[in-house]
Amino acid sequence: MTPAPRTVPAVDVVIVNWNAGHHLHDCLRSVVQADRSELRVARIVVVDNASTDGSAARLAAADIPLDVVRNTRNRGFAVACNQGAARGDSDLVLFLNPDTELYPDSLAVVGRVLRTPPRDRIGIFGGLMVDDRGNPQISCSRFPSLRVYLGKMTGLDRLAPGLFPSHHLRPRELTGSRPVDQVIGAFLLVRRKVFAELHGFDERYFLYLEDVDFAWRARRAGWLSYYVEQARVHHTGQVSSSQLGAWRHYLLLRSRTTYAFRHWTAPRAWALLALTVSVEPVARLAAAVVRGRWTELGPTLAVYRTFLRWFRQGGRRCSEG
Repeated sequence: MTPAPRTVPAVDVVIVNWNAGHHLHDCLRSVVQADRSELRVARIVVVDNASTDGSAARLAAADIPLDVVRNTRNRGFAVACNQGAARGDSDLVLFLNPDTELYPDSLAVVGRVLRTPPRDRIGIFGGLMVDDRGNPQISCSRFPSLRVYLGKMTGLDRLAPGLFPSHHLRPRELTGSRPVDQVIGAFLLVRRKVFAELHGFDERYFLYLEDVDFAWRARRAGWLSYYVEQARVHHTGQVSSSQLGAWRHYLLLRSRTTYAFRHWTAPRAWALLALTVSVEPVARLAAAVVRGRWTELGPTLAVYRTFLRWFRQGGRRCSEG
C-alpha cells in the first residue's frame, strides 16, 4: 500500500512596515529563499503604516502570493498585525518584523518542531535572534513585574540581578529549546485558533508590549510559548522605532502602564505609576547629566509631561477598560 502523502502545514506571514527602508525587501527575499518543505508559506501580507520612505514600493515575493495593505495613517503595530492576520486563513500565522531575515532552514526547523511533542499545548513559537555575526541577541522575556521594572529604572537589574531580574532573558540564560514566558514579536509564530480565541492583539497598545500581553493571555488560557533554539533569525532591531527619538520612550510608558492596569493588582499598578513619575525621570535625568548629554534633558521632561497628560485625560480608563 502506498503511504498517504505527508501534509505540510501552511502559514500566513504578516509583516508590519513603517519606514523600514531596504530591510523590508531583504526580509521578503529571505522568506522566498527559505526552505519551505516543512512549513508552506501560503501568502505574505505586508501592512504598511503610512511609510514615507518608499520602502513599500515595488514589493515582490516570487512564487508566494503577496498582499499589500496600505494604511493612510500609522495605526500602530497591534492594529496592523490584526489587519494582516485577517487577510489569511492558514492554520498558522507568522508575525515577522521587517528588519528580520530568515536563515535558509528557519521555517523548516520550526515546521519539524510542530510535529513533535509536546506540541499540543504550545500556541506560540519563537526562534533565536542573532546579529550580523551570528551572535545571540534577545529572543525571549519574562513576564514583567514591579520588581523587574524597578530594577530597570534604577539600574539594579545590572548591580543585583539576583534580586532584580531583567525583563529580557539574556542569551546565556537560554540553554536549549524550551517553554518560556514570552518570545519576542520579531519572529512570532501563532496557531490561528489561539489567535482567534484571544481575539488577536489588544489594540490598546500602539507600540510595545502587545506581544507580552498576548503571551500572558495565552498562558492564562492554557497555551504555552516555546523557544526554538535551532530556528535562527537575523534581527537588525529598532530600525523603525529608532526614528521616533525620545517619543519611543513615551509609547513604552503608555504600554507598560496599560499592561500593569490590565493584568496586575491595583496596588501594584499604582505603585508602578508612582515610580514612573518619580524615581524613573530623576534617574534618567541624572544619567544624562553624568554622561554630559545636556540635550536629552528637555525631551526627557517633555516625555514624562506628555505621559502624565495622557494618563489624566483617560489613559487609565483606556488601560482598565
